[in-house]
Amino acid sequence: QVQLVESGGGLVQAGGSLRLSCAASGRTFSSYAMGWFRQAPGKEREFVAAIGWSAGSTIYAESVKGRFTISRDNAKNTVYLQMNSLKPDDTAVYYCAARSNSPLKSIRYYDYWGQGTRVTVSS
Repeated sequence: QVQLVESGGGLVQAGGSLRLSCAASGRTFSSYAMGWFRQAPGKEREFVAAIGWSAGSTIYAESVKGRFTISRDNAKNTVYLQMNSLKPDDTAVYYCAARSNSPLKSIRYYDYWGQGTRVTVSS
């Protein structure tokens, strides 16, 4: 089992920045690919970014490319999502997730999920 706890959400003005963190405990964190997903009110959960176990492989949704950066620190069992140039459309609850093997965009391949952290971007 892997337990995931997100933090770092909050209220920010458009154009601002936030850094989300996801702390993992349980089985060997470094062996898992990690993903960030988000769910806006009334919408389905969607992929944001993912990173491989070695941090050598990252993938992003087109909507966040160039603005968001995913990274991980295996020594701290933590994955991060640096969010810059935030837009009101980025308002959502952000979830981190873990899966063994390679990072993927599809929600259904992730085995472990955190409870989420809310991000609100005001215009």
